Amino acid sequence: MDRDSFIAEIEACSGMMYRVAWSILRNNADCEDALQEAALKAWEKRGHLRNEAYFRTWITRILINACYDTQRKRRRVIPLDEVAERAAAASPDPTLTLALEALPEKLRLPLVLCYSEGMSYEEAAAALRIPLSTLRGRIHRGRGQLRKELNAE
Repeated sequence: MDRDSFIAEIEACSGMMYRVAWSILRNNADCEDALQEAALKAWEKRGHLRNEAYFRTWITRILINACYDTQRKRRRVIPLDEVAERAAAASPDPTLTLALEALPEKLRLPLVLCYSEGMSYEEAAAALRIPLSTLRGRIHRGRGQLRKELNAE
């Protein structure tokens, strides 16, 4: 993969990558750091990508790992009112966003990848490195918990 095609692919995925990073980190500065780190790692390891058709899945996996690295480096607490304020400003439906934020990460991330980012179940399972059946189960449980959260409000 040459420099221009790599840059074009990263730019095409940048919105999706930010939303995935936000669903894990919930902090703008940390998201930007993780995006830069993921892009750098992807550039350095671009020779390992066997099929360019899977670039989106590959970069998503690198980004998720970068987000987890950032979390490990910065174990800090974000005030709940700050999360609610940002979520309300970033989403056309703040109620849905707050309900989604209340879900545990292992249920929230599959929902974000499949429904917000439009990934197929196969792509999301590959990005998360879990079996397809596990992904489907997490989506099912996540939707159930999301339904309970929305009905409670």
